[in-house]
Amino acid sequence: MTVPDPEDQVAELPMADRHETVLPPPRDAADEALGRALAADLFERKAAVGDVVAAHPTDLAGWAELATLADVPIERYAYARVGYHRGLDALRGAGWGGRGFVRWSQPTNRPFLRCLALLRDAAATIGESAEVERIDAFLRELDPDWDDAVLAG
Repeated sequence: MTVPDPEDQVAELPMADRHETVLPPPRDAADEALGRALAADLFERKAAVGDVVAAHPTDLAGWAELATLADVPIERYAYARVGYHRGLDALRGAGWGGRGFVRWSQPTNRPFLRCLALLRDAAATIGESAEVERIDAFLRELDPDWDDAVLAG
């Protein structure tokens, strides 16, 4: 599946009609398990996060963490892509119909947006320049205030 072209999504939709979607918070069990996994020894952290993701495959934060812990670019790409697709499923479940805002200012949206930005960065690493452009535009459509600096914080 390809990244939706943001120009196809919003060209005919007036800004006043663009609603905002906020993802629900993760289940406490997934959140707590991920916190414990991230506190693991550096050499055990990736496996521990992988175990959490296996137990909670819809938890987007886990996929984002796996993407950051990956050893090689194609692995980062794969984890980020799964997180992105799981995120699209979650957005649809929260009422998003392919249009509207998904803002970083909403903490529960951050794992999805992080997966999307990580996918863009991994795509750049493997030379998928057209995908990088589409994702970058999509991030700005979802959150017009998007700034990559939020990822550093």
